[in-house]
Amino acid sequence: MGDPARKVPTFEELLAEIDRLPEYLSGEILEPGEIRTMSRPKAPHRRAVGLCYRALGDADKASGGTGWWIELEPAVRFGDRLFNPDLAGWRVERCPEPPDEYPITLLPDWCCEVLSPSTARDDRHIKLPHDARSGVGWVWMIDPALRLVEVFETDRGRPVLVATAKEDGAQRLPPFDLEIHLAPFWILPKPAEPSSP
Repeated sequence: MGDPARKVPTFEELLAEIDRLPEYLSGEILEPGEIRTMSRPKAPHRRAVGLCYRALGDADKASGGTGWWIELEPAVRFGDRLFNPDLAGWRVERCPEPPDEYPITLLPDWCCEVLSPSTARDDRHIKLPHDARSGVGWVWMIDPALRLVEVFETDRGRPVLVATAKEDGAQRLPPFDLEIHLAPFWILPKPAEPSSP
């Protein structure tokens, strides 16, 4: 006799498992029925997220700006999946009050992922196309190792690269009407020690 068919856990069962994870881990449901856990990010990732969040302060209504609600690491439900984008934004015209449910079911208008070696593949190959298919209008991919920001716009359910910004540049990156200075995003390497005579 064969083994009984494996029961696929429900979204609610997986969410309960995620909620029981120790504080040093976070969890997402990238594929239906499966949890992906990861440890908290390292300094280059944290710095890029924090500085991007601050750079968008003039757009974030909660910080005194206008037009957007910007959230750090919100848990967003995409049907039977749960993503925790590093940053996400909802236009105030579509969402008059900040999203206040757990997990958030109103899909963001913008998501931002800061890439790290352990997450870059999933961020690019699972989350980016799924965001676009689901109707998220804009996605940023920030790569601290390359000092690069890529801006994707959703076109007919597909992510299309529409802008890039590198190194120390300052420019307006859609969908925000703000000049963003990138130099602070990157942790500079330590200067080389002078050689002894």
